[in-house]
Amino acid sequence: MKAEIISVGTEIIIGSTLNTNVQYITQRLSEIGIDVLFHTSVTDDPELLKDVVNIGLERVDLLIFTGGLGPTEDDMTKEAVSEILGLNLVLNSFLEANIKEYFNKMNRSMPSNNIKQAYLPEGSKFLINKIGTAPGIYIEKDNKVIILLPGPPKEMISMFNDQVVPLIKQNSIIKIKTINTIGIGESSLEMMLKDIIEEEKDFTIATYAQEGKVDIKIMAKGNDIEVIESNLDKIIKAIDNKASKYIYSYDNESIEEVVYKKLLEQNKKIAFCESCTGGLIASMFTRIPGASKVFDRCIVSYSNRSKIEELNIDEDILSKYGAVSEEIALEMAKGLLKKTGVDITLSTTGIAGPTGKTRENPIGLVYIGIATKDNSYVVKTTLSGDRDSIQNKAALIAFNELRKAL
Repeated sequence: MKAEIISVGTEIIIGSTLNTNVQYITQRLSEIGIDVLFHTSVTDDPELLKDVVNIGLERVDLLIFTGGLGPTEDDMTKEAVSEILGLNLVLNSFLEANIKEYFNKMNRSMPSNNIKQAYLPEGSKFLINKIGTAPGIYIEKDNKVIILLPGPPKEMISMFNDQVVPLIKQNSIIKIKTINTIGIGESSLEMMLKDIIEEEKDFTIATYAQEGKVDIKIMAKGNDIEVIESNLDKIIKAIDNKASKYIYSYDNESIEEVVYKKLLEQNKKIAFCESCTGGLIASMFTRIPGASKVFDRCIVSYSNRSKIEELNIDEDILSKYGAVSEEIALEMAKGLLKKTGVDITLSTTGIAGPTGKTRENPIGLVYIGIATKDNSYVVKTTLSGDRDSIQNKAALIAFNELRKAL
């Protein structure tokens, strides 16, 4: 289904109101498999409105309007749409009573012009407004769907999620699967999956880059859920055969959630000692409800003194190799393991920038240490970006190394 979103209101055109509705609706439609092809904004002029309706009906299957459903004379969306579709406006007694009740609850008399909001195009369905007085309207005519929504974002969002999405989805089954990857760039991943993407005509497969990771979104539409799920399983297996090395979740989870679940399943405890990430890893991990079941502590050993005092690192080793080194990352992880007695520890040390670089240690150099009772090792990586970006990427890579270690 191809869609167009039409935002009605002079205030949007002149820039006095930020149009957040169009972004929200576009994102939500994308999630349920609707392709939005056009965003249109138009003033409250009824003739221009009618032009926009005519153009939209010629080029898409689904038209969604926001705004212009109020009680004033310049609220003309419903009237313009009804005229173009050749539909009479009919008073709906339920809506009339509903609007009167709204004002009664506020101990106010209903202004006479609010009765305008109780009129519907004949043959349409009304959408209840749980927050304001303007009902939404759902129209099906000549294989087109036209939806009219109120302009205030709170009213629109509530109505869209509770009533519009179910109405749109009832005509077809839409399944969306998100596979999460890390350690590979978007262009490289897309090239790896190129054959699968090009061969699949009934499914939409796309990659979406985020900082430090890339998601693969698979969207399937049809009328038979068993056929859809069977084909979806085949595609997931094909992707797994190509990219399993980089996949950390098939359920749209964060990398830290995956680590948490592994620790929980294995009944293990973890501790962190962070230098260049400054507690970010612990912060990300403790956002997970129930993290205390597996998380012992975090030591932010930023200074050399703290590394010596908190992790019992030999001062001579620290002086010989420097704080940003493979040797110190390893000693940090091993020292924390000995101090806490947990099952697995993780350390970070590096140069997040923008200062502190040397010829041997460039900005973005990060060492990640992992220690268990049976094994200990260090992973070296060099990252790009500003300070925040380097820290965020380092945290994601650290969690991924933990995932592999578990």
